[in-house]
Amino acid sequence: MKNLVVADVSVLLPDMEIRNHQTVEAADGKIIKIRPFQQEDRKEDRKDWIDGRGKLLMPGLADCHMHTGQQLLKGKILDELPMIWTRIMLPFESTLTEQKMELSAKLAALEMIKSGTTAFIDAGSYYMEAAAEVYVKSGLRGVLSASTMDEKGLPESIAQTAQEAIAQTDRLYDYYHGKGNLKAAYSLRSLLSCSKELIVKAAERAKERNTLLQAHMNEYPNEINGYLQREQKRPMEYLESLGVLGENFVSAHSILLSENEKDIAARNDIKICHCPFSNCGKGVPDTPALLQRNVCVGLGTDGAAHGGLSLWNEMKIFRSVMNTAWGVPNQNPAIMPAKEIIRMATEQGYHLMHEDGGKIEVGKKADFITISLCQPHLYPSGNLVNTLLECVTAADVCDSVVEGKILMKDRKVQTLDEMAILSEARDFMERQEREVC
Repeated sequence: MKNLVVADVSVLLPDMEIRNHQTVEAADGKIIKIRPFQQEDRKEDRKDWIDGRGKLLMPGLADCHMHTGQQLLKGKILDELPMIWTRIMLPFESTLTEQKMELSAKLAALEMIKSGTTAFIDAGSYYMEAAAEVYVKSGLRGVLSASTMDEKGLPESIAQTAQEAIAQTDRLYDYYHGKGNLKAAYSLRSLLSCSKELIVKAAERAKERNTLLQAHMNEYPNEINGYLQREQKRPMEYLESLGVLGENFVSAHSILLSENEKDIAARNDIKICHCPFSNCGKGVPDTPALLQRNVCVGLGTDGAAHGGLSLWNEMKIFRSVMNTAWGVPNQNPAIMPAKEIIRMATEQGYHLMHEDGGKIEVGKKADFITISLCQPHLYPSGNLVNTLLECVTAADVCDSVVEGKILMKDRKVQTLDEMAILSEARDFMERQEREVC
């Protein structure tokens, strides 16, 4: 195979400096050259060539917490009263079918590719094998989990014992870990819905297979109160007492952490993912305190049901929330600067996933995107890094490359049939409307 070449492009480097008129080459899934552009780099007749004029090449975005199984819930969550998890989301997921999950994955993959996401972590649902088949074809880099709960009283279609829940993820791991750009991880879907047996077994299996263990953590007051009542410990304190925390543990949300739990996160080198839009209705994480403790923090969308899969939206919301909650009281408008937030969505997200990417640097994984800069809302800019955070939207992403393979070129998705998927989604929506009527 010939090297992939992106010619005459501006490049966002790891130090957040921008170098103009560069050529970037990739081979065998990695970046192999970043050098000044030469006219002979222009190879319009080659399929593995991208015209970089008027574009910024930057690391692809990493969505560290999303839900493929909730893609068809879009528009049904906003403005609903609590508890949406037990009243709306869990009942919906209990009605999932293989066909619904396949459509959900197709739409999620399209949305991620077109918005600049190159890597993601799915928090776990049902019929994940159907989703995995779509994601392999899409070319995206992903970590998939199965929904893991053994609480009594769950809907019959998703009720499981601890052994059955573990076996579900075992199958996913056996068939899809290492297939395409996918990995499998173990999951504790809702801590209050997981027995001690299930928590320990999932952690043991993740350790045996050297893969991630992820959980929804410290997201709701009733979750914390439930653990205080049941175990006389807060959630993260309880998990530490079981010995299940470590560098492979991903704590999603983590909004309501005590000072001791922040110390636990640092002490155990666990990774944390905030989901700004979704979290806004529940609380504000103390991210500055986590970063001061050198905790790795990434960003996630929490799935399409919580405002779509655009990390550009999440970054903007996160900046405003951090400034309101922590910057204003401390008279520090740069409490969470643009450079730090962009690193969280790229480099830190890849580190959280244990992937050697998220940087435009020789030797790193060739996972990158380009942004069209010559537009009224982006050009000119006195500080392009700030403009990335302030003004870029999903629609400004031109090209997407994962493992050196082009997933999207000049806004046209190469690995999936966008029109066919949208037609299938329209048919689904019309059937739903007829059933309601």
